[in-house]
Amino acid sequence: MDILHEDKGTKGRYYAVVEGHEAEMTYSRTSPKLVIVDHTGVPDALRGKDVGQALAAHAVEEARKGGWKIMPLCPFFRAQAMRHKDWQDVVNL
Repeated sequence: MDILHEDKGTKGRYYAVVEGHEAEMTYSRTSPKLVIVDHTGVPDALRGKDVGQALAAHAVEEARKGGWKIMPLCPFFRAQAMRHKDWQDVVNL
């Protein structure tokens, strides 16, 4: 799955188009070292296909590469972060 990135300064999103449907994870950058993931949207047609999980894992990898932390306000991302203890190096729970 190809995950794309849109960056609009302090706002951005990771998104993927799968089977003609777009899923996204949006964020706000509060500082060079902190990103707040605030929303994950996956259409019903893509539920159960691990698209949201792929977006979350991609955000974690980007944080590792960029040297920043993620604060999860999005309930979906927060739940994923609680399941993935290996994300604790970049996720502030």
